[in-house]
This record gives sequence, C-alpha cells and structure tokens, in this order.
Amino acid sequence: MKPRGAPALGWAAWAAVACALGLNVRAAVCAAEAPPHRNLILILTDDQRFDALGALNPFFTTPNLDALAAAGVLFENAFVTTSLCSPSRASILTGLYAHRHRVLDNTTPLDRGLTTFPLLLQQRGYETAFIGKWHMGGAEDSPQPGFERWVSFRGQGVYRDPTFNIDGERLKLTGHTTDLITDSAVEFLRGRHERPFFLYVSHKAVHAPFEPAERHEGLYAERPYPRPDSMTDTDENYKGKPAWVRAQRGSWHGVDGMYNGSTTFDQFVQDYAECLLGIDESVGRIVGTLRELGLLESTLIVFTSDNGFLFGEHGLIDKRTMYEASIRVPLIVHCPELVAGGRRLRPMVLTLDLGPTLLEVAGVAIPESMQGRSFLPLLTEPAAPAWREAFLYEYFWERAFPQTPTVLGVRTDRYKFMQYHGVWDRYELYDLEADPMEMNNLLGDVRILHEGGSLDSLIARTAGEPVRELFLDLNDRLKALLAETGCAPEPTWSLPWPAR
Repeated sequence: MKPRGAPALGWAAWAAVACALGLNVRAAVCAAEAPPHRNLILILTDDQRFDALGALNPFFTTPNLDALAAAGVLFENAFVTTSLCSPSRASILTGLYAHRHRVLDNTTPLDRGLTTFPLLLQQRGYETAFIGKWHMGGAEDSPQPGFERWVSFRGQGVYRDPTFNIDGERLKLTGHTTDLITDSAVEFLRGRHERPFFLYVSHKAVHAPFEPAERHEGLYAERPYPRPDSMTDTDENYKGKPAWVRAQRGSWHGVDGMYNGSTTFDQFVQDYAECLLGIDESVGRIVGTLRELGLLESTLIVFTSDNGFLFGEHGLIDKRTMYEASIRVPLIVHCPELVAGGRRLRPMVLTLDLGPTLLEVAGVAIPESMQGRSFLPLLTEPAAPAWREAFLYEYFWERAFPQTPTVLGVRTDRYKFMQYHGVWDRYELYDLEADPMEMNNLLGDVRILHEGGSLDSLIARTAGEPVRELFLDLNDRLKALLAETGCAPEPTWSLPWPAR
C-alpha cells in the first residue's frame, strides 16, 4: 500500500523514493523490479476469419497486415473458446472461460468486480486507453475500470457518423467509424506519455451489416469469392451432419437466408472485404505513427479478432458453431526488439492467453485465477516449450438466435469432438488431419438418443472399434477440461451447467 494521503505514484516509484530517503522499508521494496518500459498495443477486429489476410488468402488485399505479419510472428492455429462477440471479448480481458466470467450472450455486462489485465497494467503504472467497441452490456458505453482514456460507443455502434462516449461525455462525430477509431488511436499515440502505455484499439469492423468507407465501395465488385465445397445443398454434403445444420440454411445465418434475404452471398463477401480495407489502412496508420515516433521496434503489437466467421462452409455464415472457420482467428505479434520476426508458429494458442502474455511482457504477475497462459515462451525461447494439447470450446444457446444449439467440445491438434445440448441429434467427431474441411463425421449416423445399450457400444457396432476408442478418449478429455475449468460435468450426456 502507498502511504496514506500520498499522490498516486506507481509502486516502484514509491520504492525508489523510500530507498533514496533511507526509510525503514522492507528489503523487498528497495529491491523492487525496475519500472515497466514496454509499450503495448492490442488491435481487435470483429468477426475477422482466420484467413482474411492477403498473406493467407489471395482473395483479400491487406498489404499493411501482410507487412506486419512478415516482420512479426503469425500464429497459424489461434482460436477463441467461445465464438461470439461479448463472451469472447470478456474472455480476452479476464483470461477466463465464458462459464467463469458469466458473459454468455451479447447483452450481459462484464462484472466490474472481475480482475482484468488492463486493470493490472494500470495498477503497475501503465497509462491505459480503450478506443472503440466495448459491446458488453447492451447499450453500455460508460468508462470501464482499468482505463484512463475512454473512447467508445453503445452496443454494435454504427459505421457512419457515430456518437462516441469520450471520457464520460457523448459527442456525435462525422466520418466512418473505422477511421474515427484510428484517429483517436493516433491522437493517443502522439500524446505526451510519461509512463509506458497500453492502447486497446477495438474495431467495429468487420461486423455485419457491412458498410465500407465510400473510398472502398466497389473495389471488390469484380472479384467473386470461391465458394467452399461444403456450401452446396446436397445429401452427400450433409451426410453425418446434425439436422439443425442443414435446416439453418434458410435462416438469418444461412446462405439461403442471408440476413432475412437482405443480401446475396457475393454481395455479402464483397462488402465484408471492402470493410476490411479500412482495417488494413488503420493498421498501416498505427504502424506508421509508431515508426515516426521511434517506437515501432520496442512496442509490442498484437493483432487479432474476437471470433472467426463462416463464408458458406456447411451452408452457414456467421459464427457460434465449433467449425474451424468459426473458431479460428488471425493472430499477429510484432515487436522486433523482443521477438524475432518472419516466423509462423503452429502451437494452439487461445485469445484466453492474450492477457497473461501481455502481463508477462510488462513484468506483471499473472493471477492464478486466469485460465489462459502466457505464450511469450513460444515467441522468445529457441526450443519450443511443452504446450497445450487440447482446449475446451463452449457456446451457450441464445433465445435471440435459436438456430444454433448449445455446443461443448474439445479440440486437439488433430481431432475435434462436438456435443450438442437441447436437440435430439447426432454429435460430431472429425480427424482434421485427414479431413480439414470437416466433411466426414466419424460418428456417422449415430444419434444421441437411442433405444437400449450404451452409446459407446452403438458406436462400436456402427462406426467400428477404433472410432469408439477415439470417442471415449475425447469424451473423457472434454469432461476433464470441464472439471479443470470449473464447469463440473453431471452424469454422462447431460449438460454440465456452469457452477456459480
């Protein structure tokens, strides 16, 4: 604790003053670690699928993101643990699974009593700023704990002429929201910083309904997106799939429904890609500003998204499901002074790991309560350390979008197992090495509910003993992960509701 009535200096500053004056303080205080010096920037996009980068998909034009990835580290297997905006954003801030932070939908506010990594950075002496989309708590836009500078808007916001809450005062601005967020970020960077800073740039783009800046409209008009093989409505494509997947084709989140028929698939992709051009320019402006200020080499930049996005895979758009395009996100880390660039890494990292990683870079102790882990060793150690072999995925049914049931699943570096709750249908099990497009459900036509016998014996009879063994192994892993993360399972095949 700082002395009663003293000004709000950082702890390390008080240690230095006390030691200089020869005050009777603990030796540990006098030996306090040096004050933090690494500036940190987290850039978060909304609904950006993992391959929406020119470096990974030639359909997209993203020169600034490609340059950042080329000079930094691109994680090829980055995932979210809940593919939905608010739960994912809450997991990034807290390092907790959704069933622990309790933001299970897009309207529940984040408990202000929860520990977040920006709050810990602020307590350590960082100057902290949040600029952009908060999107936890419905219309909530008021300043949140852990941030000294606050520029945000209500809910999803709008793409043009938004009203921003700037440090508690609302002001209507003119322009495209992506540009205005970037303007505020650049203004913050150019400000006078007597302490290291953490800047969180949280974009609205590329969330639907997509509205690109006028300068970008029509730039993809002559570039049709190649449709995935699984998009075709055939019995073969849906063989082994739960019935709800095919039924969703005509819904808001299906390729035959497309936001209540308000757009076509080609227009949907075109608008998305043109919105992404604004994001790419934003990254270019932030990088250019850092370069101009002489901070580019020393500042740690992390670029990622709150969830992936389906582009017609299995006849779906949007997120929520556990299919690869829904749960995988882009992740780029850039800091030449700390991390050797020009690399691509394959270990499975989670957005749950972002907070612990940034805390470790800043020299701040990672709370034991955080369920993510720092991936800094993957970036800095010559020999790859032992890493995660599997992770838990969870999505909880929403009344507003009832097309997708509750999903609990486990993904390893090779296999994926998905359980669905609240529907009478089949589970899904995929060998991602042999079947990266998730077309061949190894469980076949085995349904959850059946008459007589156990489910595993039924699998053995219909799919074979090797699949039965794989199913049992992954089911055990899922139950273990649920227990380890504080979501203790109930009897087999029933939903393990989160413990409060």
